[in-house]
Amino acid sequence: MRITEHPILEFRTGKKVKFIFDGKELEGYEGETIAAALHAAGIRVMRESGRLHRPRGLFCNIGNCSSCLMVVNGEPNVRVCVERLREGMVVETQKGKGELK
Repeated sequence: MRITEHPILEFRTGKKVKFIFDGKELEGYEGETIAAALHAAGIRVMRESGRLHRPRGLFCNIGNCSSCLMVVNGEPNVRVCVERLREGMVVETQKGKGELK
């Protein structure tokens, strides 16, 4: 679900881009956050907690918490709520603390 109209706010979207999430090709808009593109695609779980492996979704959406940490282009612990989407990105669900490959 993506908000496209609002009585007060103006939404500007860039061009459509494709990216890979956990092996599936998805589309989003260039310049929006990765989290916004995932949310629009119906993906609500961003990661699992480190110790008990409980699902975590968007929480603060300003880069202060750790609920949206994912692996982006091989780099772990990227806060996707503030990372902008670009063509061809590879985004993966992060399990636990995340490790460099």
